[in-house]
Amino acid sequence: MHNRRSFLRNLSLSAATLSLPAKSLLRAQGVNSQIRVAGIGVGGRGGGLFKEALSDANARLVALCDVDPKRLAAGKSSFEKAQAETGQTISTYTDIRRLLESKEIDAIMIATPNHWHTLAAIWGMQAGKDVYVEKPVSHTLWEGRQLVAASNRYGKIVQCGQQSRSSGGLKAAAQWLQASPLGSLRYAYGTCYKRRPSIGKVPSPQGPPEGLDMDLWCGPAAHLPVYREKLHYDWHWIWEYGNGDFGNQGVHQADIARWFMGENHLPHSVLSVGGRLGYVDDGETPNTQLVAYPYERAPLYFEVRGLPQSANSKEMDARRGAQIGVILQYQNGHVLIPNYTSATAFDSEGNPVHVFGTAQIPAGRTIPRTEGEKETHVSNWLKAVASRNRSGLSCPAEEGHLSAGLCHLAGISHRMGRTESPDALKARFKQDSVAADALGQMLEHLRLNAVDPAKTPLTLGAHLAFNPQTLTFPENPTANALLHRRDRKGFEIPNLIA
Repeated sequence: MHNRRSFLRNLSLSAATLSLPAKSLLRAQGVNSQIRVAGIGVGGRGGGLFKEALSDANARLVALCDVDPKRLAAGKSSFEKAQAETGQTISTYTDIRRLLESKEIDAIMIATPNHWHTLAAIWGMQAGKDVYVEKPVSHTLWEGRQLVAASNRYGKIVQCGQQSRSSGGLKAAAQWLQASPLGSLRYAYGTCYKRRPSIGKVPSPQGPPEGLDMDLWCGPAAHLPVYREKLHYDWHWIWEYGNGDFGNQGVHQADIARWFMGENHLPHSVLSVGGRLGYVDDGETPNTQLVAYPYERAPLYFEVRGLPQSANSKEMDARRGAQIGVILQYQNGHVLIPNYTSATAFDSEGNPVHVFGTAQIPAGRTIPRTEGEKETHVSNWLKAVASRNRSGLSCPAEEGHLSAGLCHLAGISHRMGRTESPDALKARFKQDSVAADALGQMLEHLRLNAVDPAKTPLTLGAHLAFNPQTLTFPENPTANALLHRRDRKGFEIPNLIA
């Protein structure tokens, strides 16, 4: 196994150059004021990110890395076609450790499976690279703490892939709400209603794609038999590698909700209810889940639905206009955020009073609009890399860590739970009118999908007390054991917390 000490030798040089002005730093790197970027993880999300980097005049994509040689070759071919007129070439790597040794790379963009996010980011920082890491930035809560510690220790520019933070429209809406035009917040509700069909069920372990190095693919995670038809993407629904749809799609909406709520810490407790329902397959994570976070100022609720409106439908439900979005209920109205870039404020009668970003104004209405500045999330990161000013980042490591933490708390509650009857679930939530209503709608949704919760019961998660200062579950060793995975030898995530 290759020894990573060689690329750690760059640390002293990296620390010394941090004090240089941005232009001097880039000249010293010999890149004609362009930031040399490497993309790690050449999948669907990676392809989108790397195109953004290619379109930014401040950056030059110089390398790609993927453990799957077929994906890597396809990425290289796509790049060369796009750069045919310039004749620019690109280096390729299958081992991230080899890539990080290169002095021709200034920054990395990470779009690997979740279990690699934190380790790749920390290794990158230790090798002197700035980092863009996709959501969720961590696979466990402990990992997120190490990411934040690494960002502070090594002084690198770390942007987390919650792209809504760079939306000018949403920034404008958040600023507008600071004056409390709709009164105090009563609750926030995030939705991830996204169709997720069965991934199938295989009778025996599947081999990896031809040429793929499974040792590298697993990295810090356990090397488990592959009981799923597809190695790629369907890892999202396996606990050892993914975090379910809450950690896949839902982390975006949870982040928006926490941002608009003004909460810069995790809640004091968590409670989940849900399950993997409507089919039997090789997936493990819930496709149906309701989570309650009783923040002191106002509670946050989050819901995942992977089944359609009904068994005979291809359409998905929506909650008050939010299919994949956020609803903020205030005393005198509410705000609907139905996507990554727009928001609409309504009064208590349901009339729109202000729109933000790309939100549509109803025909015949005259309503104030605030669009906000237009900037991509990648451009925001590259600007901070060039200036060496972390204060301008839309989503620094701390924010990514906290929003990923909401997903991790939900997963731990679920994994420690036990199945209960519908009556028992209703009794558990009857003191919370919002949660009780949401549970009732969830049970009806399952009925319409031919799921009988009396015969296929839901899991009532453990109601867990949590200390947001220590980021642990007080006097709960079972829950605390799920805060940190035991990493494999050679891929240990360093403990950087004093």
